[in-house]
Amino acid sequence: MNTSAPALTLQEPGNGRLEVFSLPPEEAVLEQLLTEVFNQHWHEVQFGILIQGAVLEISPPCAPDLVRLLDGYLTVSFGATHFHVCIGNTRGSRRYPTAAEVAAQRKVSRAELYRHLNDGDEPISWGIRLFNGLDQQQLTIFLPNPFLTASGRSLSPPDFSKLALWQHLRSKYLGMPERDEKDYLGKRFQHCCN
Repeated sequence: MNTSAPALTLQEPGNGRLEVFSLPPEEAVLEQLLTEVFNQHWHEVQFGILIQGAVLEISPPCAPDLVRLLDGYLTVSFGATHFHVCIGNTRGSRRYPTAAEVAAQRKVSRAELYRHLNDGDEPISWGIRLFNGLDQQQLTIFLPNPFLTASGRSLSPPDFSKLALWQHLRSKYLGMPERDEKDYLGKRFQHCCN
């Protein structure tokens, strides 16, 4: 897959500087991406939300026992823990159809790979974000971080082999070279910001 969109650097209040790489918000692309991440890399990632006033970082407890698309919703189940995210057209049921305006609000309208930058323009974290038709965050997937252990403690020296998933995703879904020297500039993780 080659989308090769140029990166956009932006300043988000409360999140600081982000370098964002747009992905097509299409059901087929998102189903492939999320299925790959959760089926093959569940043990490397955390998922949840990152919004003003709340961060939820969930480590999958096991490999998913179900990843399925139904009525526009991708369901990822880890047994007792599961989530649904609307990545396609949702119609509802015959008895309870989904209104077109509600369906448009629910569906992913913006998808992106991102890297969080410090004040020196050095990447300090990497991830995937999905936003609905109201531009509200639906899901963040926190990718492995070379500056943090699996339990979130500082890692020194950095383990840059943890960038393998980021490099694979940017190559496969953005059509970019896997290695970007910019990813190796940072020295440590730091919480942001303004």
